[in-house]
Amino acid sequence: MLAYIRGAGDLATGIALRLHRAGMQVVMADIAEPTCIRRTVAMSEAIRCGHAQVEDVFGKLASTVAEARAIAARGEIAVMVDPGAERVTELAPDAVVDAILAKRNLGTAMDMAPIVIGVGPGFTAGEDCHAAVETKRGHYLGRVLYTGSPIANTGVPGIIAGVGADRVLRAPADGPFECVRRIGDAVHAGEVVGRVAGEPMLATIDGVLRGLLAPGVMAHAGMKAGDIDPRGDASFCTTVSDKASAVGGGVLEAICHFA
Repeated sequence: MLAYIRGAGDLATGIALRLHRAGMQVVMADIAEPTCIRRTVAMSEAIRCGHAQVEDVFGKLASTVAEARAIAARGEIAVMVDPGAERVTELAPDAVVDAILAKRNLGTAMDMAPIVIGVGPGFTAGEDCHAAVETKRGHYLGRVLYTGSPIANTGVPGIIAGVGADRVLRAPADGPFECVRRIGDAVHAGEVVGRVAGEPMLATIDGVLRGLLAPGVMAHAGMKAGDIDPRGDASFCTTVSDKASAVGGGVLEAICHFA
C-alpha cells in the first residue's frame, strides 16, 4: 500500500514509522519552511536539509511525484513540499492521513483516497474522513473512532512528569529564530536557549531541551518555539515519543480495518 501523510512533524513521523515498518510505502508532505520543534524525530527536516533520519528509518526530499514514488519504493520515506495536498491526485495513494495537527480540517476530504484518516481534533469520522484517531494524552490516546470526533483541543499541553504548560517555550518577539543551545542539551530554568530579534527565550524549567525551532525560521511572539523534557533523559530526543507511537498504532489499525 501507498500512504500519503499530510504533515511531517514529530507526531506525523511517528505515524510514518509505524506504517513503514508494517510494509507500506510512505510519502509525507509539509510546508516549505517547517516549524516543527522536535526536529530530531521529524521527517520535515528533509525539506530543510535534503534528507533526514529518525531512528533506523531514512527520509529524502522529492521534487516530483515520480521521484517520491521511487524513493518510497526503495524503502525510504519520501518527503515533499505540498501544503495544499495538490499532488494527491497524481500520486493516487491507497490511504491519506491528515496529521497536520492544525486542530481543524485544512481541506482533507473522504474522496481523496479509498481510505482517509483524520488525526486529532477537527475531524468527524463518516463526514470528512473514514476514521479519526484520538491525540489527547490519557485513557483514550491512540483510540480509533469510526464514528464521531476526537476530544476538542483544550489548549493545554499534556502532562509529562507532572509538568504541563511550563515545559513549552514561547518566542519572545517577532523575527528570525536564533538558537543558543541545542536539542539534547541539559538546561536549567532561567538559562537563555534562543533569541528572537535580540530578545532572549529562557528555559522555564530544569530538564533536557527536547525541541527547538530551526535557526532562521520566522517566529512570532507567543509561538511555540521550544520544549523541555523534565525527565532529563537525552535519549528521548532521538526516539519517537510514546504519544506518536500510540497515535501511529491507531492509524495503522484504521488502515488495516478498511483495507
